Amino acid sequence: MKIKHQIAFFFLVILSSNAQSSDSIFFEKKADKLSYKQFIVPTTFLSSGLVVKSLSLNKTLQGDIRKILSVDFYTKADNYLQYEAIAQIYGGRFLGFKPKNDVLHQTINIVIANVIMGGLVLTMKKTFKEERPDASDALSFPSGHTATAFTNASLLYYEYKDSNIWYASSGFLFAATTGFLRIANNKHYASDVLAGAGIGLGVGLVVSYWNPFKSLNLSKNKTHAIIYPQVGKNYGIGLLIYK
Repeated sequence: MKIKHQIAFFFLVILSSNAQSSDSIFFEKKADKLSYKQFIVPTTFLSSGLVVKSLSLNKTLQGDIRKILSVDFYTKADNYLQYEAIAQIYGGRFLGFKPKNDVLHQTINIVIANVIMGGLVLTMKKTFKEERPDASDALSFPSGHTATAFTNASLLYYEYKDSNIWYASSGFLFAATTGFLRIANNKHYASDVLAGAGIGLGVGLVVSYWNPFKSLNLSKNKTHAIIYPQVGKNYGIGLLIYK
């Protein structure tokens, strides 16, 4: 029973924080600008990861989850789920939801957000040099998969929140699942996942409001660009440009 309570607590932290983040954004209807209040949730996630990293609970929780799912548990689902929100960003318009940006600017935001996120994650991995639970390398903290998932889920949220809040928020469920599976796959501790979520939420927030190259217009040339996930020996995102 204790183990189940710990796992339930982990998911409640992820999902309740996302709910608080969603609620705190509604003031944007009055003023479309960033506020320090919007950084509370991302900062809380990142800070929690840094704190939990030094606690015995970190390894205990990771071990307990592995025991419940069996020590031989392994799935590749997290490699795909981290990009799920990208498909939702592009696909929402076909479901009848009105996006904030056109396909071109959605693509620009996705590229820039993922590049910034990737740079931050890599820098922190090289700085902290935390060994993974499976001892495969010393790049455990923070979780890159989780950061990717929450970055794209955050972009999805700001893209569609004014059209359909439920659709906009759905990406966070897949992002939380990605983080959980990283622990279940013995690749990350809870601290890694919490920090990755904080980075993703923060980067997605900044890029969504920054909206780089928002004045760029290639409609005369009818040029389009779409981001797609690359999954295989190496994981990442590809860019398709077409006319």
